[in-house]
Amino acid sequence: MTFSSFEQTASPARGSRARGRRLQGAALAAAAMALLAGCANVPLSSGSGLSSNAKLGQESGGLGKTRSFADKQALAAARTVRIVPTTLSAQAAGRVPKAADRVLVSNAIDRATCIALSDRFEIVAGNQPADLAVHSIVADIVPTDKVLAGASVAVSLGSSLVLPVGAPRLPLGLGGLSMEGEALGRSGEQVAALVWAKGANSITTKPRVSDVGDAYALASSYAGALANLLAKGTPPPDVNIAIPSGQKVQSFLGGKPKYAACDAFGRQAGIPGLVSGMVGAPPEWTDPSSRTAAPAATR
Repeated sequence: MTFSSFEQTASPARGSRARGRRLQGAALAAAAMALLAGCANVPLSSGSGLSSNAKLGQESGGLGKTRSFADKQALAAARTVRIVPTTLSAQAAGRVPKAADRVLVSNAIDRATCIALSDRFEIVAGNQPADLAVHSIVADIVPTDKVLAGASVAVSLGSSLVLPVGAPRLPLGLGGLSMEGEALGRSGEQVAALVWAKGANSITTKPRVSDVGDAYALASSYAGALANLLAKGTPPPDVNIAIPSGQKVQSFLGGKPKYAACDAFGRQAGIPGLVSGMVGAPPEWTDPSSRTAAPAATR
């Protein structure tokens, strides 16, 4: 075969691959646009609940919004962490009338944060000294419309009887979560801070018939972003795709956490929680924390 004939044979293959890449790019762009179109808009807070917001960087993110600061040297030297229980701003508390729902969300945030940080740090009890004290504040909650969430559940379950997959969630009445979080060193100095906001979307956020259904679901997204910031000292990525560690899988299934201190926030609901989420049941039906303590403090 001459070079000329080889080039003629190879050109269609190269053209086919190029067209494939363009189609793949177009599909990803279309998916992103669809996700954004069916996503609740949650404003980013000012960070006024932090010990300082002076060092926060510029706003970034597409599917969610963040501003952050990290002292990489101080974070790299840290080995132990204690979790200070999450509090709610007066604004967030005012949007959630039931005290039990406020406990549910704040506890879900602390539990998810404890598990996420366990990949990099040793977690100690809340009354023990540690290199970092990590505290989160619920700046705002966009409540989920329970009626529309119920309708979405009915449509999805009904369509799944005749289609391979259920229909996407109705892009109406979606909730969201706005958070502030920081890590303080042993002397009380701020070594990292994160302002984060994200809304539920009609594609990946399963509807749950609860005022805080979406805020509860987004707790793990916030915890992952905060853990990424503290572990790496860099702003959290807009989309964090990684294989979960063994300890995360064990905790997700309701098993014993890597560090006993995480048991202060209860265990995850495991398979019962997963099933209840698939059928749109309120999270308190399976989350053990719904049967515990008084509501988190507000600021």
